[in-house]
Amino acid sequence: MYVSLIEVIMFLVLLSRIECVALKRKTYSELRSCNIGVVADEIASYDTVVKDIIDYVAGPFEGKTYDELAKFVDKFGARPSGSQVLEDSIDYMIQLTRDEGVTDIITEELEVPHWVRGDEVITMLKPRVKNIALLGLGRSVSTPDEGITAEVIVVSNFEKLEAATYEDVKGKIVLYDPIFTSYGETVVYRSQGATKAAEKGAVAALVRSITPFSINSPHTGSQTYGGNVTQIPTAAITIEDADLIRRLYDRGETVELNIKMFSTYDTKVSRNTIIDLKGIEKPEKLVIVSGHIDSWDVGQGAMDDGGGLFISWAAPVILKRLNLRPRRTLRSIFWTAEELGLVGAYAYEEKHRNESSNINFIMESDEGTFAPRGLAVSGTQEARCIIAEILKLFESINASTLVEDDSAGSDIAVIIKTGVPGASLHNANERYFWFHHTEGDTMNVEDPEELDLCTAFWTAVAYIIADLSIDIPR
Repeated sequence: MYVSLIEVIMFLVLLSRIECVALKRKTYSELRSCNIGVVADEIASYDTVVKDIIDYVAGPFEGKTYDELAKFVDKFGARPSGSQVLEDSIDYMIQLTRDEGVTDIITEELEVPHWVRGDEVITMLKPRVKNIALLGLGRSVSTPDEGITAEVIVVSNFEKLEAATYEDVKGKIVLYDPIFTSYGETVVYRSQGATKAAEKGAVAALVRSITPFSINSPHTGSQTYGGNVTQIPTAAITIEDADLIRRLYDRGETVELNIKMFSTYDTKVSRNTIIDLKGIEKPEKLVIVSGHIDSWDVGQGAMDDGGGLFISWAAPVILKRLNLRPRRTLRSIFWTAEELGLVGAYAYEEKHRNESSNINFIMESDEGTFAPRGLAVSGTQEARCIIAEILKLFESINASTLVEDDSAGSDIAVIIKTGVPGASLHNANERYFWFHHTEGDTMNVEDPEELDLCTAFWTAVAYIIADLSIDIPR
């Protein structure tokens, strides 16, 4: 299987962002105070607009974000990168938007990964026979038809693997069983585990699912093979089975597994979707709201990232309904192929690189749409001061917290790293990683009232930033 250098670089950039998030986030209250002068008075004048948007979403628009998301999820289900169902769902969103009278819509084509999961079975053969629940990780290679039968070596971290000799690991299946601390700290075992195990001679790699909670539920996710290394099959297993294997291993039992995993991998053409509500004074200037439309092949992508997709769809729709046209253009982007490496975001940044100076602010929701709490913001101190002042207008819905994050968002991190200020939705998502990348990502995770609050908050924040007399400073 061929993995390009560009794919590896893209993934490493993403990985470094993920690893740093947990360490760099601070609440704004921990840092120095703001002094933004007359801008604070201008921001305060938007209190009536904020109330109008909140009241509208709680009134005529009540439940619409949830209802439209439910129709979408029920119709299409999972929307994997490169699949026909993803393309059909893009067409659906375009038509849904046009039906609302928002017609300034374009799509931009790009090549995306198309990894298709086949049959997957793991059977414990020793010390007893047991079926092991699994989900192969993105881009994993297949096993031979007869599968791979080998003994398991269990390690809790990369240091333990490195300490083992080549002969200790050669020909074995490596199981990583780190205890979940945070996603940013623990996900490295999923993303890099196969490569590091292969370097030590392993024939396959497994990882304890990256989650703090499980009901025998494996969690999939992306991984990328490093260069100049044998590509070995890799999968996630449940917390329960990983802990079982660890107990057996620690007792000195020989644990032997047979792994059968099959998949295909090629590329297809997909599209980023761009929707504009043109500004009345500075239409070339952009405030972007966004979410990704693709999902993993398990679950229905309701939470990851259907909620983020639909609050970003709703923002221009609500503003048009209320006849609120900001000074700058409000742009809504539905990113494609986020799950397999931010592919749509990289394509957009490359295509629009010469226009990046026109991006005033960029926003993304991709960590749940539970009760909004505020924004996680990247940018200069002055930029954060202005956003903090805007967030004061949302104390009535408990959404006034600013979290400082040097690389907010997933897709938008590609653009933020070029110097554009931006933010991701900060919400009460303590249970997000319970369902993340599992069969449990369904409409049952979403709450209509919380989704309404996210919709109102997202729309009003975007409007204010797009309408301010000043640009957000870089």
